[in-house]
Amino acid sequence: MALYEQTVPQFTKMLSNIEAWLDLGAEYAKAKNFDVAVLLTSRLAPDQFHLLRQVQAACDQAKSACARLTGKEPPKHPDTEVTFDELKARIATVKSYLATFTAKDFEGAESRMIPLAFMPGKGLVGADFLSEMALPNFYFHTSMTYAILRHNGVDLGKRHFIGGLNLQDV
Repeated sequence: MALYEQTVPQFTKMLSNIEAWLDLGAEYAKAKNFDVAVLLTSRLAPDQFHLLRQVQAACDQAKSACARLTGKEPPKHPDTEVTFDELKARIATVKSYLATFTAKDFEGAESRMIPLAFMPGKGLVGADFLSEMALPNFYFHTSMTYAILRHNGVDLGKRHFIGGLNLQDV
């Protein structure tokens, strides 16, 4: 499978899922009569990012992975969001950015060397960068977003995580 198909459609789908989870989180806070900001600052462990930062990190991973694989510079976001609506606006901005990529942009990306800033002088070829680093990192932050909301009582299930399927008749 080409790197475009492994990135843009999947990142877009999962970011849309996060938007839906945030809506369910806001509805839950309203139904239970508590400030939704409680969810934004919730975390699973004291040394872990809170929900707000998990969503920001998932967005950063999606845009950065595509940009790095295609030799582009990702847009910068200052991490100033403090509400669910602001997080959803950031997700929408990242999804719009992802929509600018085409399969042609990813030509040659499998073998393009991707330098690792945290390991000066080291890098991974694009295919390895995606499978060993970018996808696991994106799914980590996506999963933690889901887990924090679920841990706090938001009624989420596996179908919410997986999202829609491209079902076909057999």
